Amino acid sequence: MENNKWIQIKVTTGVENRDSLIAVMSMITNGLQIEDYSDLEDRILDGVYGDLIDESVLNADKTIVSVSAYVSADKPVIDHTAYIKDRLNSLGVEYNLELISLCEEDWADSWKQYYKPIKIGKRLVVVPMWEKYDAKNGEIIVKMDPGMAFGTGTHETTRLCATLLEDYVDNNSVMLDVGTGSGILAICASKLGAKECYAYDIDPVAVRVARENVRDNDVDNIECEVSDLLKGVSPKKYDVITANIVADIIIRMLPDIGKFMHEKTVLVISGIIDERCEDVYASINKNGFKIIEEIHENGWCAISLMKN
Repeated sequence: MENNKWIQIKVTTGVENRDSLIAVMSMITNGLQIEDYSDLEDRILDGVYGDLIDESVLNADKTIVSVSAYVSADKPVIDHTAYIKDRLNSLGVEYNLELISLCEEDWADSWKQYYKPIKIGKRLVVVPMWEKYDAKNGEIIVKMDPGMAFGTGTHETTRLCATLLEDYVDNNSVMLDVGTGSGILAICASKLGAKECYAYDIDPVAVRVARENVRDNDVDNIECEVSDLLKGVSPKKYDVITANIVADIIIRMLPDIGKFMHEKTVLVISGIIDERCEDVYASINKNGFKIIEEIHENGWCAISLMKN
C-alpha cells in the first residue's frame, strides 16, 4: 500500500452532543475537522455577509455536527472505530459513523515538522523521538512518538496533568494511569521517580504505542495492558492515579475508583472542558472526594483529589 492513503473517520450526531463528540474524537488525534453550522445565522447577523457564503453551507442542516479524524490506512482502523463506538455508546449518544478513503500528502511524516520539544511543568521536557535535544540543568527528558495514540504533550489536558504529577510523585509512589494513550503520563511518573507504574487503555493500538514508548525511554517499571476503565486493573492501592479522559467518563469512573485508593492517594483527573466543571464537581462531592488543587488552561481543567 502506498504511504499516502488515509482514512477519514467521520462521526455525525445532534448538535447538542457536540462537546462530547469532540472530546471522544480528540482521543484519536489532536487535529480534528469540525463541521458545525448551528450558529451560522447568528454569525451572519453579526456581520458575515450571507451572499459571500456558499449556498450549500447556508442550506446545511443546523441540527447536526460532524467531526472527522484522519488516520493512516495502513493502521488497524477498526480499533479506532471500536473505541469511538464504545465511548459514544457509554455516553448514550446517537450517531452515524462513516469511513472515507482518501489519498493526500504524507501527513504521517509532514506533521512531524510541527512537533517540537515542549516543556511541561517545572522539569519535564517532552522531546519527539526524531529530535535532538540537550537537557538543561535539572530537566527530565521524556521521548515520545505518539503514533496513532493520544498524548504528544502539546495538548492542554496532558500538560495540565503532567504539571500536577510533579507535585505528587516521589520515589515510593506506585502509580496508575487510566486511559494511558501514548503512555506519556506513566513515563513522566517513572522519570519523576515512581517505583512502579501501571498503564491501561481500552484501545489496543494505544497500548502497543505505549509499550514502544516505554521501551524507547529505557524505563523498566511500567506495565501496559488493555482495559476498559477499571475493568481488569490490578487490584491494589495506588499512591497516585491519573485519568486524562473526558468529563463524562470521569464521572462514570468516580464511584468505583475509591477501591484503588488509600487515605493519602492523590487522584489527578483531566480532559475536562471548563463548561463541564460543575458536573464534575458534583460527582466529586457525591462520591466522597475533596479537591486539593485545580488548574486551567485554554478552556481545559485538571483537578487533583483525595478521599474525604
